[in-house]
Amino acid sequence: MVETGQVSGVAAVVVLAAGAGTRMKSTTSKLLHKVAGRTLLSYAVDAAGALDPQHLVVVVGHQRDQVEAHLAEIAPGITIAVQESPKGTGDAVRSGLLPIPDVTGEVVVTMGDVPLLTGETLKALVGVHRSNGDSVTILTTILDDAGSYGRILRDEAGEVVRIVERKDCTPEQVAITEINAGIYVFNADTLRAGLASLTTDNAQGELYLTDVIAYAKAQGGHVHPMVLDDPWEAEGVNDRSQLATLGRIKNQRICESWMRNGVTIIDPATTWIEDGVDIATDVTLLPGTQLEGATTIHAGAVIGPDTTLRDAEVGQDAKVVRTHGLLATIGDRASVGPFVHLRPGTEIEADARVAAFVDLRDAHISEGERVAPLSAVDGHVV
Repeated sequence: MVETGQVSGVAAVVVLAAGAGTRMKSTTSKLLHKVAGRTLLSYAVDAAGALDPQHLVVVVGHQRDQVEAHLAEIAPGITIAVQESPKGTGDAVRSGLLPIPDVTGEVVVTMGDVPLLTGETLKALVGVHRSNGDSVTILTTILDDAGSYGRILRDEAGEVVRIVERKDCTPEQVAITEINAGIYVFNADTLRAGLASLTTDNAQGELYLTDVIAYAKAQGGHVHPMVLDDPWEAEGVNDRSQLATLGRIKNQRICESWMRNGVTIIDPATTWIEDGVDIATDVTLLPGTQLEGATTIHAGAVIGPDTTLRDAEVGQDAKVVRTHGLLATIGDRASVGPFVHLRPGTEIEADARVAAFVDLRDAHISEGERVAPLSAVDGHVV
C-alpha cells in the first residue's frame, strides 16, 4: 500500500447517494440512518473530504429533500447534483458531472452507504492510480461468497479487463471471488468519454458505470485494482439487518481503539460508544454502558453497569451506576446512582452524592451535598 501521506488533492469526488433504499422500509432516507451515532452519508462525506478535492459532489435523488437538508447541516460547501430517475450507476455519475463539466484530472467515485470506508483507503487508491499511470483504478475485495456483487475479470498481467454484473455472469464467472467494491478513480477525460459510450444492452436495462472499464481498456488505457485487506470497508447498507451488522462492527472497532488508548471496557459486546464520545485514560466502563452524542468522560471515572449518558460530562474519579443522563454534568469524585434519572440542565458538583431512585430535572447539586433516596428535584439548588 502506498504512503497515504504523500497523496495530495484530487480534482473531484462524486458521492453516489441517489438510491431509493426500498429494502430499509423507512420514511427516512437510507443515507440518514445511523451507525455509531452518525448518518451513513456523514461517513461518506468525511472520507471524501480526506482527499481534499477541488469539487465534492453528492448525487441525490430519492427523498432528496431530506438528504439535501442534512447536507446543508453537515457540509454546507459541497455541490449537489440530481439524478432525476434511476437509470443506473452510469447515469448517476453522469448526473454528478453536470455541475463540473470541464473538470480535469482525477475524479473519485464513491458510495454514500459504506460507513466503514476510510479516507486513508481512498488516499491509498489514489496513490495506486498515480503510481500505475492508470486511466481507471478500482477498489476490489475478496469474498468467499461473492453474492450479487460484480465480478472482476483480469488479464494475464493482473490488470482489470472488465467488471461483469452478477445478473450478466456466466456460470464460470459466478465462481470468481474478487468483487467490485463500487469505488473508483478515473481520469476525467476517460470518464466523460466512457459515459458517453454507455448503452443499456444488459440484463437490467441500465447504464452501468462498470462498462467504462471496458471502454478504457479498448482505448489502450491501464486499469489496475487495489484489493482491500478489510472487506468490511466495502460493505454497504441495503436493509436494517446490514445496518445492525455494520453498527456492531463499527462499535467493536471504536471499543478496541479506546482500549488501546487506556480505557478499561469489561465487556465490549454490551458496551456501545458513539463516534463523537471522548474518554480519558483509566476510565472503566462496566457492562451495559451506552455513551452517546458529545459525552465526555474524564480520567478515573467508573461508568455502569447499565448506564446511558448522552451529551453528558463526567468528572475525574466520579462513579455513575445504573443511571440515565441527558445534557447533564457530573463533577469530580461525585457518586450517582443506582436508578437515577438526570434530565437536561442538571449539574452535580464535585464530591456530591445522589442516592438511589432519584429524578433530577434542571437541578444544581452543590459541592459535597447529598440527595436522599426516592427524591425528585426540579429546578432547585441543593
